[in-house]
Amino acid sequence: MIGRLFGRTNPRERLIRELHGRINTAARVPALYTALGVPDTVEGRFECLSLHVILVLRRLHHLPDPAADVAQDLVNAVFLQLDSSLRESGIGDFGVPKRMKKLGAAFYGRAAGYDAALDGADADALAKVLARNVLGIDNPADAAGLARYVMASDRALAGLDLDTLVETGPVFASIETPAGPAGQSGVLR
Repeated sequence: MIGRLFGRTNPRERLIRELHGRINTAARVPALYTALGVPDTVEGRFECLSLHVILVLRRLHHLPDPAADVAQDLVNAVFLQLDSSLRESGIGDFGVPKRMKKLGAAFYGRAAGYDAALDGADADALAKVLARNVLGIDNPADAAGLARYVMASDRALAGLDLDTLVETGPVFASIETPAGPAGQSGVLR
């Protein structure tokens, strides 16, 4: 605790903080909201952050130790950030634990749904769960682009070892953007 007051952190804390920051950055790429339809709301941002964290956790769960410890540290960092955000938004001390419990249940429920669809390589099932959870809509066809992005990101992450994942950062797929003024589609990296 005293080390934190004076800015000293151990290397593992620094790596987790940097990994968490890279995931946050990936979850805030504007094309996720403009091209893939993720609502630019507090809920949409939570869903997008959760989705990216879940993708990284999937990879960590397939790597040898100490990947399990890194995964737990990442989950702890994410939920500490969520707790802090709730408190900063003005939710009182008595309301935060109740909301955190709901966020935790939502996070782990989504992880199970995404894992099942990705493990089965079922694009339709993934589009259905993404439409409902991330986009908040009933039509899975409208989540097809997001499902392609998630499946491509899952494949990209599958090629990373633990050192690359924590030192360089996670690799997510490029996002195709609508045609620009010249009629060419763009790719956001």
